[in-house]
Amino acid sequence: MILPFELPPPPGYSVSPKWDGLNFTIGDQCSPVLEYSTNFSGWTDNLTALHEELIGANHPIDIASRVHACSQVKEHIPNGRGVIMEIGCSSGYLLRDLGTIFPDAIVIGGDVVREPLFKLAERLPGIPLIRFDLLQSPLPDNIADVLVMLNVLEHIEDDVAALKKAYNLLKPGGSLIIEVPSGPYLFDSYDRQLHHFRRYSAAELHSKLTRAGFRVVRKSHLGLLLFPAFAVSKLLSKWNPFFRNKDTVQKKAAQTAGNVLVGLAMKIESKYLSAYSLPFGIRVLAVAQK
Repeated sequence: MILPFELPPPPGYSVSPKWDGLNFTIGDQCSPVLEYSTNFSGWTDNLTALHEELIGANHPIDIASRVHACSQVKEHIPNGRGVIMEIGCSSGYLLRDLGTIFPDAIVIGGDVVREPLFKLAERLPGIPLIRFDLLQSPLPDNIADVLVMLNVLEHIEDDVAALKKAYNLLKPGGSLIIEVPSGPYLFDSYDRQLHHFRRYSAAELHSKLTRAGFRVVRKSHLGLLLFPAFAVSKLLSKWNPFFRNKDTVQKKAAQTAGNVLVGLAMKIESKYLSAYSLPFGIRVLAVAQK
């Protein structure tokens, strides 16, 4: 597979890298991951490792999230061809799904982390992986037909600037499929442990997408049936010291990952409600076009 665009030389090199189907070659050097820049203000390698250890590929909410993203990709590249890029791909579960569902597409992964990307290259050989900071994106404009950003924007302090960079990466008419945590009033110690800068309302996400130049074509939420209990838990964590002190990423992930009721609620929502624009939920969903 040849990438349909030329990549700029990474730091320390004067020649453009080439993708040979398994590695990027730069002169006489080769690597499965092309490295440009980093930005660890909102994420770390350790958080990726924690996510994979405690949640893995089978958390009901994350499964529903990936199913939704893939269904939206199908709608926006109905012929299954084009360039699909996931920004924030380090766990690789969505990249794996995209590569399977869209074998005729060029699927690319991007993230700021290093070690998880190299581990991912071993699990998913043949998918180009690029390490870069979206705010300092070195990539050419107009290269992607679809961009997917699931639970990424909340980790970036200047989110509008990041959306503008995402806008530039898309071809005219290209689509951004985005998901962020909902409920600004629910921001708590759990969010701080996850290096979130904020949670979003649907209106705020719509406004920021519009400011970046996008036209929002779909808005919805994920986790409607779970939201009442989720909101109560978050508010208790936020305002009650007893709950706040016990509230850790590890504890919450373990509670929800294997919970039968959580799994049942997400299956019902995915089967019967996903076609509708849901008014509230744990995460805000949007699709926006350039």
